[in-house]
Amino acid sequence: MGERGGGEEKEEMNVSLKGLSRKLEEFAKERNWEQYHSPRNLLLAMVGEVGELSEIFQWRGEVAKGLPDWEESDKEHLGEELSDVLLYLIRLSDMCGIDLDEAVTKKIVKNAIKYPAPKGI
Repeated sequence: MGERGGGEEKEEMNVSLKGLSRKLEEFAKERNWEQYHSPRNLLLAMVGEVGELSEIFQWRGEVAKGLPDWEESDKEHLGEELSDVLLYLIRLSDMCGIDLDEAVTKKIVKNAIKYPAPKGI
């Protein structure tokens, strides 16, 4: 897939948490993996993925926003590990009966009250 303006159109895909949740559930059912998707197992798997994500940054020191000095292959690897963490988080929330859309929305409101923006900015 190419970038916009380069002759090829980059395929856009709107992703929602609920849509990802359905895809993950189907994926697990098709492979008979639901038996392994207990909250504990999913949490431990997610922690493992966070460890893999941490390794990418481990010895690099501070990095600039947008990662301008990184190779494309490193950015792609980062995207894969970020995706793994997100997918396990969504699956974990489902297995715990937590509506992540609702929880995130409530948390943003709570944070805005707890940490109000300074006046005059």
